[in-house]
Amino acid sequence: MLRLEDIDQARCRAEYAAAIVEDLAWLGLDWDGPVRRQSEHLDDYRRALARLEAIGVLYPCFCTRREIQAEIARAGGAPHAEAGSPYPGTCRGLGREQRAEKQRTGLDYALRLDLARAFALTGALDWIEEEAAGPRRQQANPAAFADVVLGRKEMPASYHLAVTVDDAIQGVTLVTRGEDLAVAAHIHRVLQALLGLPTPRYRHHPLLTDAAGRRLAKRDRALTIRSMRERGMSPNEILSLALGVA
Repeated sequence: MLRLEDIDQARCRAEYAAAIVEDLAWLGLDWDGPVRRQSEHLDDYRRALARLEAIGVLYPCFCTRREIQAEIARAGGAPHAEAGSPYPGTCRGLGREQRAEKQRTGLDYALRLDLARAFALTGALDWIEEEAAGPRRQQANPAAFADVVLGRKEMPASYHLAVTVDDAIQGVTLVTRGEDLAVAAHIHRVLQALLGLPTPRYRHHPLLTDAAGRRLAKRDRALTIRSMRERGMSPNEILSLALGVA
């Protein structure tokens, strides 16, 4: 299956999506069914958010990134945090009237998952992690991350909510992705339980790295498929490099 995760309106453009589809086809990779573009399915995410709000596990957060960083610095570091996204719980304790007043003023806000309340509803959770040595049952750990953002004032989805809903809608039974997203499985398992969605198996593989062991990324100017195509490399050469058999 091919899914285009294009809900970030500031960074996603139609020409980027077209290039992804073209590059995959050039490599000889194909997929079953139509391409699922997240930007075309926002109502699916709105319904999921509404359900989470109805069971009382969402709260609006009005903090800016600068305010969050300042609060963490004052506290001497985040007590617990999802990898790359620490949050000290500043808005979790706001009362209903305080939240309503801030919303009436037109402030921007994010909708965060109250993980403590969520786990109180779900109880212990686990999933099957496929490893080289065989399948292993992995326990969800609420202390592994902070209250994650699931939506925003003008956008009904974040990565975590959108992919969890998409996996269920598309009938995904095995999620294979990089080991940098292994911690996300804890979050997705909680959302599956809250939303009554099936739980796929997971496999988190090592990342492709450069000679210095750094993860290949656009921000580090790693080679793209398009740039290798322009250098005259063939699909077989690129696939051989990716598979480590060049």
